[in-house]
Amino acid sequence: MATGFSWSLFGHIRSIYSDIFSYLNKIIDGHCKFWVFKSFNGLVASGSLISFLLALTWGYLYLFPKLQPVTYSNPVLELGNSVGECNVFEGRWIRDENYPLYNASQCPFAEGGFNCLANGRKDRGYTNWKWKPKNCDIPRFNAREILEKLRGKRVVFVGDSLSRTQWESAICMLMTGVDDKKSVFEVHGNQITKRIRFLGVQFSSFNLRIDFYRSVFLVKPGPVPRHSPKRVKSTLKLDKLDDISKEWIDTDVLIFNSGHWWTRSKLFEMGCYFQVGGSLKLGMPTTTAFRAALDTWASWVETMVNTNRTSVFFRTFESSHWSGRNRNSCKVTRQPSSESRGRDHSPISDMIIKVVKRMAVPVTVMHVTPMGAFRGDAHVGTWSDNPSVPDCSHWCLPGVPDTWNEILFSFLLSKNGTSL
Repeated sequence: MATGFSWSLFGHIRSIYSDIFSYLNKIIDGHCKFWVFKSFNGLVASGSLISFLLALTWGYLYLFPKLQPVTYSNPVLELGNSVGECNVFEGRWIRDENYPLYNASQCPFAEGGFNCLANGRKDRGYTNWKWKPKNCDIPRFNAREILEKLRGKRVVFVGDSLSRTQWESAICMLMTGVDDKKSVFEVHGNQITKRIRFLGVQFSSFNLRIDFYRSVFLVKPGPVPRHSPKRVKSTLKLDKLDDISKEWIDTDVLIFNSGHWWTRSKLFEMGCYFQVGGSLKLGMPTTTAFRAALDTWASWVETMVNTNRTSVFFRTFESSHWSGRNRNSCKVTRQPSSESRGRDHSPISDMIIKVVKRMAVPVTVMHVTPMGAFRGDAHVGTWSDNPSVPDCSHWCLPGVPDTWNEILFSFLLSKNGTSL
């Protein structure tokens, strides 16, 4: 957080300066007709007066900081340590036999398509990796401690299927701290599916709700405007947030993601184009549209979310490991790679960070792009509920999304994090 300088505070001391300098002019006019100051004593007196004015100014700034406007600098998520601040997304993967943190087959909320071991994957090595930040450590996950800290709270994940994966991971992790597993249930009795717009899991023993809202673009889908070309089948209203956003407001923790659907194949080839107001933007590039959608989201957070109560996070683009000339080949490795091979950067992630940094309220970026770049071993591949369709975008559970949640929970419980 940085405080900006306020010129308006000079209104409070301007009159003091005016009176003093008026008095000086009288002295000069009356006693210094030919010289600025007649004697050495006058020079000393003037120097003392100037020093007094400077001290008065700085004293005023120190005693009345409230008059200065407060702006927020929203950095990538950091945790405090004994040395200073640590960017937890700068680091490396190390083997740790204490992982994985749970058994997906024993968690009813782990989607069958992400349970790679249950779907026939033989090598378990991909589950035994821990993320080690460069200058600090992520505290060992303690499900019971976090459940107690989250007692009576509501946590909401919003985004696409990668957000749903993180939501499932969080529930499975926390369930390891629950004695009566039947006390954890989906609030409407729904099964975990890919297309449902809302899923909510209640931890009744802790009065804790963890919800997921499917909103892949974050902004509002719309019908085809009148007199549109035939190729237009639907629109995205870039200046309006998704209608279900009203369900996200009354919460204690909000975690957003978006980006994977902002491609030509997901949009233009499906007949979906952009709209601003009543105007159809047929020639607008997807990157420009994504920036406009992020600006709409940022404005919504600033005006609709009480960030004194709600901790807001935005997770960046997750690295995928498609290969081949047309990026349609999926070769899952047996171990993490030693090189990022350019996957540690993403224009979408850069755009998210840039928008969040300009926001007037505190929002924390979870910059997971670099850490996922090395994990070509952790994707679903052909070990899904549909093995004929390879998957180098989503992650196996347990796996990489568990680390995102370890960092999220650690931040919420840290001294420098938002107090719950």
